[in-house]
Amino acid sequence: MPPRSATLTSYADRLGRALRLMAARPDEELSIERLAEAAALSPFHFHRVWTAMMGETVAETRRRIRMQRAAADLLRGRLPLPQVARRAGYSGVAAFGRAFRAAHGVAPATYRARGGIGVLPGVTRSEGEDVMYEVAIRPFAGVRVAAMRHVGDYQAIGAVFDRLMAWASARGLAGARWFGVYHDDPAAVPAAKLRSDACVAVGPEVTGDDAVTITEIPACRAAVLVFKGPYAELERPYRWLYGAWLPRSGEEPADRPCFEEYLNEPRDLPPSEWLTAVHLPLRG
Repeated sequence: MPPRSATLTSYADRLGRALRLMAARPDEELSIERLAEAAALSPFHFHRVWTAMMGETVAETRRRIRMQRAAADLLRGRLPLPQVARRAGYSGVAAFGRAFRAAHGVAPATYRARGGIGVLPGVTRSEGEDVMYEVAIRPFAGVRVAAMRHVGDYQAIGAVFDRLMAWASARGLAGARWFGVYHDDPAAVPAAKLRSDACVAVGPEVTGDDAVTITEIPACRAAVLVFKGPYAELERPYRWLYGAWLPRSGEEPADRPCFEEYLNEPRDLPPSEWLTAVHLPLRG
């Protein structure tokens, strides 16, 4: 079997093990860590791979599985609606009814009375995204950086970069290389708890202070994708990188977060011209 096909199959098998675990325990709120263990992937990379390949988050998959079971309950049994709602993970009939209608287009009672509505809709996948980007595998030399931590929505890290720019300008570093390190998957971690670092490259003469921590983005072998466009749209190439490129690449991700290098000055250019090099660290 060609390496890419074998790798794609491997990823499908790994997600299959996690899916089987979830399906076997639909009443349990299985953690990302437990599902990642079943899939033999690190928790950091697991949810991105899951979302990209499944076309939905783990929470959405869980809801879908429970809604499918609820539909079976409604069709095959005579469980009272409150019990069907509880088995679907809802404490009340009203909330369950809204969710069921959103998924099936009709209220639970109508669904039961009609004997169903036909085949449940499947996951819609976009077509053609696998030709949108080019990926280069190359070594990253590592870089010493001054970092400011941001906790919260990734879209709000711009304010931290502004503070870091002021810090760097005062030290003659404004023309240095700029990076962002993103430690959590926004599809798996609440926005208020997302951790990221705004970083600027520094030499050995620079020391930390109350504003920054001196750290390093370590050397690695990385898959690099250069995206042209607004930073707010970066989730799309991430989805493609994890969902289309990685499973077919014959590569394994390293147990480290992705990071970005910002290749031009956003204050001098319109958002359509911003260039970002997304780095996915690889094993080996």
